[in-house]
Amino acid sequence: MKMSDSREIAADRATVWAALLSPEVLKDCVPGATEVTGTPEDGFEATVTQKVGPVKATFKGQVVLSNMVEHESLTLTGEGKGGAAGFAKGGADVRLETIEGGTRLSYDVEAKVGGKLAQLGSRIVDGFAKKMADQFFSNLETAIVGPEPEQAEEDVPPVEGDDAQKKGWLKRAFSKD
Repeated sequence: MKMSDSREIAADRATVWAALLSPEVLKDCVPGATEVTGTPEDGFEATVTQKVGPVKATFKGQVVLSNMVEHESLTLTGEGKGGAAGFAKGGADVRLETIEGGTRLSYDVEAKVGGKLAQLGSRIVDGFAKKMADQFFSNLETAIVGPEPEQAEEDVPPVEGDDAQKKGWLKRAFSKD
């Protein structure tokens, strides 16, 4: 399964780059991630629980970053094993480009699955993979710039002194709270 897409993020390339290399941000962005540890140099280890059709599994895997050109591009390659559910492996080439008002993040993803997951059929698996990629990059954008103003008002009730109120990754990093 292959797919490509791009997303415009209202932040400079250095900020987007830093978010892509942060295990805390990745944990918040990967749907179903319960743990992400490691460093960009040594790679990341992750635990992700997901349900694909009738198959629910916890995947443990590794992600390696390569072909890194600071603030421009990188390749993510990963593999996860979900026991009897099977395995998933793949990679993504990510490119960052400065545009008016921020950064365009473009990606090309290729993924393969095996075991029970592969038995679900390509329509279900491909649809799920596209949904996961879209959700990851939407979560990344929200982590960097914060929720849309109307979304912030609707989704997050104002509670005085509540740290649960969502802030973008950049705002959290530099806030004086």
